[in-house]
Amino acid sequence: MGNCFGTPVDHNSQCTTKPSSPEETKKLKDSKSNGLLPTRNNESAEDNRTAREGRSKEQETMPASGKIVSTTLKIFTLAELKAATRNFRPDTVLGEGGFGRVFKGWVDEKTYAPSKVGVGMAVAVKKSNPDSSQGLQEWQAEVKFLGKFCHPNLVKLLGYCWEENQFLLVYEYMQKGSLENHLFRMGGAEPLTWETRLRIAIGAAQGLAFLHTSEKSVIYRDFKASNILLDWAYNAKLSDFGLAKLGPINGNSHVTTRVMGTYGYAAPEYVATGHLYVKSDVYGFGVVLLELLTGLRALDTNRPSGEQNLVEWAKYSLTQKKKLKKIMDPRLEEQYPIKAALQTGELILKCLESDPKNRPSMEEVLETLEKISAINEKPKDSKVGTSHRNAKCQEEQQGHYNHRSPVHSRHGGAGTGTQRNQRPSTATARSRR
Repeated sequence: MGNCFGTPVDHNSQCTTKPSSPEETKKLKDSKSNGLLPTRNNESAEDNRTAREGRSKEQETMPASGKIVSTTLKIFTLAELKAATRNFRPDTVLGEGGFGRVFKGWVDEKTYAPSKVGVGMAVAVKKSNPDSSQGLQEWQAEVKFLGKFCHPNLVKLLGYCWEENQFLLVYEYMQKGSLENHLFRMGGAEPLTWETRLRIAIGAAQGLAFLHTSEKSVIYRDFKASNILLDWAYNAKLSDFGLAKLGPINGNSHVTTRVMGTYGYAAPEYVATGHLYVKSDVYGFGVVLLELLTGLRALDTNRPSGEQNLVEWAKYSLTQKKKLKKIMDPRLEEQYPIKAALQTGELILKCLESDPKNRPSMEEVLETLEKISAINEKPKDSKVGTSHRNAKCQEEQQGHYNHRSPVHSRHGGAGTGTQRNQRPSTATARSRR
């Protein structure tokens, strides 16, 4: 069983969400037929109007690989989801975050009715934590955006449930879990090859490019390795739209909002001012691309003081061949075209530009990545034998403790072993202002 959701983040902060009322519940029950969702208390009238407009238009000009669809999500009953997950048994837990736990369940492929284990289609059921003050808002955002968009690189939302003051979401099941688990968990997981890493980067870029080029551009706002899920063939799909935001309108360059996201991935202009640009997502993409290159977390307080912030430490090595080789993930065993690695380094620096105006669009990023993936330069044979490299890697891992993430269940396909020269960062909690 693979993980479905990644590292937990702290969602427990003050918010203006009120307990659900009968009126709100009725609105939700009617959402399937009229394509609307209950209004969040802190949403502006303009946000609500644009959301309604987006749902009323099924024929939009979109990239061929994606489209806007009307809301056709299934409204599950709590009893159905209990049956699908065997009453939310602990051994079905896939992961846990601030929103709550994620359980693996089984449903009929056509009707989505609950079925026996191993029969029909596996699903991931995200169940709210009653103590999560942010849960309702993020639940609504998930339904709002994933119920509206359909794209191969966005995780598919099958339906939802709001019953007995609990809110749940039902997604397609992603067999390979999150990118985070493959990059930062050693036990049992096969190292990602250079080709696979590029495949994941291209898939994630396609998802972001689609969101950014929709008529009502969507800013994802929380792009990070744990929110990139992988199917059986390592195709990347973006998940967790709890912080997604409609982009600027009426010719504005940005939207101003409370700073929410994950330290290390959030763009500097957003952290400093609360001004959120479409290209704020491009910065986060650059950070993840750097993680793919190095195999290191964006932030890790257990690394030496000068290396804790990956961007600040690595950015000066990305365009020089000798320096770049030193920071490349050793699990790649030098099996990558150095020309492609250097071009990837240059792309990362463009994404990490301090001024959002100087960053490329996600369409430009995608085009560059596709060109990089076409570089078939054969890597030179390493002077050091593979077995010797593996032994050296194991020696470097010794002395570091085993870490099991709360979201990485004992059944996770990615494994839970010693991390390579790092431990999980304690600075990835979401910032609330």
